Amino acid sequence: MPPSQVAKSHHIYLALRERISNGFYEGRGGLPGEQALAGEFQVSRVTLRRALSALKDDGYISTRRGAGTFFSERRKPEALQVDLTRAIAQLKSVSDITGVRLLDFGYEPAPANVARALKLAEGALVQRSVRVRLLDGQPFSHLVAYVPEVLGRTYTDVELAEYSLSRLMERAGCIVDHAIQDVSAEAASPQVAAALGVEVGAPLLSLIRVAFSQSGAGVEYLRALYRPDRYTFRMDVGRVIERGPDEWAPLEETGARLFRTVP
Repeated sequence: MPPSQVAKSHHIYLALRERISNGFYEGRGGLPGEQALAGEFQVSRVTLRRALSALKDDGYISTRRGAGTFFSERRKPEALQVDLTRAIAQLKSVSDITGVRLLDFGYEPAPANVARALKLAEGALVQRSVRVRLLDGQPFSHLVAYVPEVLGRTYTDVELAEYSLSRLMERAGCIVDHAIQDVSAEAASPQVAAALGVEVGAPLLSLIRVAFSQSGAGVEYLRALYRPDRYTFRMDVGRVIERGPDEWAPLEETGARLFRTVP
């Protein structure tokens, strides 16, 4: 199959997958016919069928002879939602409902930015791990973590593949007291795209967290990339009128009660 046709069919697959996941076709009578889709994407029906076949293989659509194409019930997996103000506290619960794939584990001199963040001496060894977390068997996050060597020596690669890093750190007597988190966006590199099953350059949620122990020592530098269709951050805020008309704060600070409706 010519590379250009592979690229076109994959592009169509990604576009249709995003539409289906976001409910674009709901209320529109279902997925358009092959002729209409081939015309929209300006490809042959052969190329379109490759994209539809990939959608079927991944469980987004199903087909019935003589009846047409249907959306599968599992097409919209609910995204894992984490309260940004309680992200660290929720690490254990997230690890309990997700799986992990350990891609790399070893020791190396700390990169300059990691050494500064963790308050380590230049060239100090750190334990570096690369993991992919899975929700319902599908990858949703790519995690690169650095911890000081003395802490990293308290667990093995086998243990890290089974338990969350936070649990292993607590087992070693290291209690995280506070952290600094920066949330942004980043385009998927080829390596990360392959691990998360997205297209190179796809937008990802980016979180960099530096965690500190009660003594103020840096204990973890985490660089996490998330698929936004499978993982979201949220923060519930309320107005603080006594501070001014445009002042807002997390609801826990305002003392307000939050009522959620579960769909």
